Formats: sequence, structure tokens, C-alpha cells
Amino acid sequence: MPHTTRGSSRHPSTSGLRRRVRSAVTVLTAGLLVAIVAPPAVAAPTRPDLAQQWTATHDDAGAYPSVAIDWDVPITMSDGVQLRANVYRPAGADGVAIADPTPTIVNLTPYTKMVSGLVGAVYDQPAISDGLVDFVNGINLSGTPVSGIGELVGVLGGGGMRNFAVDYDLIRAGYTQVVVDVRGTGFSQGIWQVFGEREQQDTVEVIDWASHQPWSNGRIGMSGVSYSAINQLQAAARQPAALQAIVPVEGGRDIVRDIVAPGGGFAVGFVPAWLALVNGTKWLPNVQSILQGTFDWRWLTDRQASPLTFTDLMIQALTVPDLQTIPPELSGFLTSGSPVRESLLTDTSRIRTPMLAYGGWRDIFHDAMVQTYASSPLEPGRKQLVVGDTYHLNFGSDLGRPGSPPRLDVWQRAWFDHWLKDIDNGVDRYGPVTLQQKGTGDWITAPNFPRPGMTYQRLYLDGTPSGTAPHAVADGSLIAQPPGASDRLTVAPNLSTVCSPDAAVALAGAAAVIDACGSDSRIAEGAALTFTTAPVAAATELSGPIGVRLNTVHDTTDGYWVVTANDVAPDGTSAMLSSGQMTSSLRAIDDGLSTRAPNGDYTRPVPYLTLDRLQPVIPGVPTTLDIGLPATDAVLAPGHRLRVDVWASDVPKSIMLRPLLNAAQLAPQHLQLDPNAPSYLTLPVSRPVG
Repeated sequence: MPHTTRGSSRHPSTSGLRRRVRSAVTVLTAGLLVAIVAPPAVAAPTRPDLAQQWTATHDDAGAYPSVAIDWDVPITMSDGVQLRANVYRPAGADGVAIADPTPTIVNLTPYTKMVSGLVGAVYDQPAISDGLVDFVNGINLSGTPVSGIGELVGVLGGGGMRNFAVDYDLIRAGYTQVVVDVRGTGFSQGIWQVFGEREQQDTVEVIDWASHQPWSNGRIGMSGVSYSAINQLQAAARQPAALQAIVPVEGGRDIVRDIVAPGGGFAVGFVPAWLALVNGTKWLPNVQSILQGTFDWRWLTDRQASPLTFTDLMIQALTVPDLQTIPPELSGFLTSGSPVRESLLTDTSRIRTPMLAYGGWRDIFHDAMVQTYASSPLEPGRKQLVVGDTYHLNFGSDLGRPGSPPRLDVWQRAWFDHWLKDIDNGVDRYGPVTLQQKGTGDWITAPNFPRPGMTYQRLYLDGTPSGTAPHAVADGSLIAQPPGASDRLTVAPNLSTVCSPDAAVALAGAAAVIDACGSDSRIAEGAALTFTTAPVAAATELSGPIGVRLNTVHDTTDGYWVVTANDVAPDGTSAMLSSGQMTSSLRAIDDGLSTRAPNGDYTRPVPYLTLDRLQPVIPGVPTTLDIGLPATDAVLAPGHRLRVDVWASDVPKSIMLRPLLNAAQLAPQHLQLDPNAPSYLTLPVSRPVG
């Protein structure tokens, strides 16, 4: 049976478990966080008065002094599988949960609710959490090779960890929070489905269950980061009646295109490590049930039935030698309209639930949150978009600082207060689009995205040396008119991108620890074709997705192309703005999902990425590829230049599927610069470039 314990408050806990957690974390914190620097402050967006008001409200003592927890509450799904949830409820000073029903926040996680509980408990101890933030802000490694550490650990002070885990302040303010282990993970029964149809049905059933509990007033919100953001979007697209507000942080809407197979290549840098994490932690047993003699034997049977979920498909993608021998299950992921492929697509145009969406320009999901915001029919205010210049690991790291928007946990509380408690706190009048601009780091607000005032301009790839990239395989120019002469440039697959800003994105920010890899493309450009504009004379803004057309020639029947757009400073630093990739044989574009400029150029070409649309390349014959670079918002300062880099591989972000890699043979690839069939960039800018 679930039991209730006295929860932590802003006063010293009387729980022995909490004392041990507090002591252990203090020691670990001092030992692990040795080299940390805070990211710089940013300029203020509009309405700082609202941010201050929400922060004061969130950080107040709260209406209730403590939190009561029901551990491992069973929730039986319609197919008989039991999920396990921790239920956190506001409580009096005696630790007894209040009798009044409250709005309820649901979070479904594959990373075990034990982690959520531990992180939440740590952040509820001011001696630890406040001291940790102060410690982070007080250490500076700027100028050292590992200064990128500071950028990553900014997440500790941006409030995002409370969105990821349990926010005790939110609960003491009069909310119930339910954290559920996803089917087949944590202490829940079943086989992990990885966003599948049954898992999505589970989410809807959990929402319905929570809305009918005596401690709930029937008004449900959802919170969470990454996986927990994706299942928020999936649930909202299904429109359950009780769901009235969501706060997805770094979610995806098309799992295959967003992360598993960027450009048709397998995400070898991220997916194996992520699968190992979830598959490893799902085997951690409920030790308390073992000690009490109530161990769930079905839990063990289900784990044995699928010990390493999806790992077999990953191995097949990397080892199956030809298309004819691809197993049926893997084939389903690579076939248009298959049940598994459809289950991984979220129709965000069906979202009617008030939504506060947070994303990062350097997140692994790139512009998924931007596209989610754009596709939802909600009016601005009922939907809001926040995009920081962050990686997957350091979401919200620049929030809550002087002059910046409020912390993520503060924003989340304000959002729920308005939509679940009907408090007129102005959160619906903020933004509606709040962006941190690349190039300046400044925060701005806008009425929509892309921001008004942009026009699309073609910039052509030309072989004439720019004089700015002697380190590259080819130092070409990016110009406003078609090139006057033909040229052919050759680039070969290589491993230079292992140390690159794109690798930092692919590894969720981990590679950014090495400053030379995370903030500058020049090391990787040593094996790339580069094309660079003249310096801009005045500040030039970019806002929106970028389309790239390449006229290519292959020596074999396939290839892989990678393109980045970069901001080149006068000192030569080449900072990546956005990146895209494409397997040559998977180049067929879905025009129904794609967008174009007024002149017909693709601005966001969306490939099918399915084997039933495969188009093998004819060796020696020019082949046109349209590659999309996810949306960005940036400012080129006076004297800066825009650069396009072109590679023939992108390790560790992705490698070609084995059958297609065998066809490509890792052969050199050629870019044909032809005035009659030019290669060009279609760029959203505030003023002409080049």
C-alpha cells in the first residue's frame, strides 16, 4: 500500500532520509563541481515588472508549510498493466495532506521517478540549492580550454531542474504533482514503447485517472523536459478534456526527423547513449518492496521480455548490409505511413491546450518547438514560445539573471496559476515570442516567429577565394549574384566534425566543454568546403529557417551532405548558427510539409526519409539536393561575415544507414558550381548581405 511521509519544506526536515540525502549531496556537490563559470547576463526583454512579480510569488513561503508524498501508487491501464506514480500533495505543518482538492500537474518520465524525487528534494533545501547556485556563479574558467563547462552548468540556476523533477514550491502553493514511470521503465510494469501508440494511450489514461482522484479538482496541467515534453505534446494533440495547460521544455514533434535519423543518417552520437541510459535504469528494482516481501514479479517478467528495448533495431541499422535483408520491424521505421512511423509523428496542429513552449537554438531537437508553436491554432498569448541559445543539457541556463526573462520554474508557476487557477497575473500578455538572439546574447520579444521585417535573399556559392578560410579544403565566396564561371570542388568523408559545434549539439552539449569545439567551427572546417561573404556594413538580422540548394556529383550511387551556416567574427572565429544534412538517395521532398519563399525557393525543405522514396544517384550525373537548416534568430554585427560550410560526413551527429553507407563507399563527393544550375543559400534577412 502507498504510504504518506512528511514532505520537505523551507525549514529543516525531520526525516532521516532527507538528512542523509542532504549530507550526501553536499559532499558530492563539493567534489564534482570544481570548474564552473556562469554565462554572461543578457539585455532585458519587455515587461520586466511581470517577471519580478512572478518571481516574488513563486519564491514566497507558499500557502502550505509542507509536502506529503504517497509513494509508488499503482495506476492500472486499460490493458491491465500497472504504472507506478509518486503523488506529492500540499500538507500542513503536521505533514498531513490537505483535504481540499487542488489542480494537478502530471509528469511522465522514463528516467525513473526516483531521480525526479531526489532532484526535487535537493532543490528544496536552500542550504544546498542556493549555495550550489552561488558556488557556480563564483567560479570563472574563462580563457581556459574547458570554459564551456560554465555554460552547461548554468542549468543549475535557471530553474529548469524543477521543471525536470518535482517543484516543492509549486506544491506548497496549492498544487498536487503526480510523477509517473512510463510503461516499462522505473517501477512500472510493461514493455517500454518509446513514444508508441500504447504509451500515448497510457498518458491519456493517467490524465483521466488523476482528474478523478479525490485530491484533484479535475484541472490537469503537464510539465517536464525532453521525453516528458514530447509526451505532453502527444497528449495535447489527443485533446483530453481534463488537460488545461502544458509547459513542454525541449520537446520533439517528429522523432525520426528530429533526432533518430537527421537527414536520413543514424544519430550514432546520441541515440546509443540514450538507449543505454533508459534501458539501464529500468532494471533498478524497488528495494523497499523486496525488503517488505511485496516485490512485483510481473515487473521482472516484463523486463526479461525486453531487456534492451530498441537496441536490436539500432544494431540492425548499423550492420544490415543491404536493403533486401532489412528486418520487418526496422523497415517499419523507414516506410511511409507504417503504424510505427505514424506513432512517432505528433500532429501539433491539433493542440488546443494553452502551451508555454521552451526550446534551444542548439538543442538536439533544433526547431521542433518553433514548428510546434507555429502549427498550433491557438491565438498568441494562449500559446507562447521561449527560445534560449542553449543545448539540450543546459535548458534555461540564461534565465533568472539580471535583465533576462524569469526562471523556468517561475514561468511555469505563473502559467499554471493563470490557466489552472484563473489568476490574472499577465502571463498571457507576455511575449508571445521571447528569443535570445545568437550573435548578441540579447533577449527580445516579438509578435510571431519568424520575426516581421525579414525578406528572403539568395546568396550563391562561388569558387573565388574569399581570403578568410585558408585552413579549409576550399576557401570560396558567398555572393549576391550567380557565379560567372564553372568550378568543381571535392570534399571527402572525414572525422573532423568530432570537434565541432555540430558535435556539441548532437551530444546534447557535452562536447561544448572543450571551448574550441563548442564555440568555433575552424577545426572542423579544415576538412570542409567554405563559402564566405564580404563583411556586413551594418547590423544584419536573420530570423527563420534557411534553405540550401546544392548541385552535387557523386562517384557512387549515394552520399551524405552536411551544411552549416556560420557567423564569422573579425578575429576569424566561426560560430555555427544552424546545421542541416541529407542522404543523397533520400532527397525526395514532401511538399505538403515544406515551405517556400515568394520566389519558389525552399526555405524549409522536409524530406520523406523513407526507403519507399529512395532515389539512387547516377554516378557522374549532377544531382540537386535541397537541405533545410533549422530556424535561427541571430544578428551579424558590423564587420562580421556569413559563411556556409559543406562536409561529406557528420560524425558523431550521424552516420549513414549501413546499406546506404555501403552504396556510398565513403567515396569523395563533388560540388558542381555551375552558373546555369547554381548552388545557393536562401536566407531570411533584415537587409541584403554580400
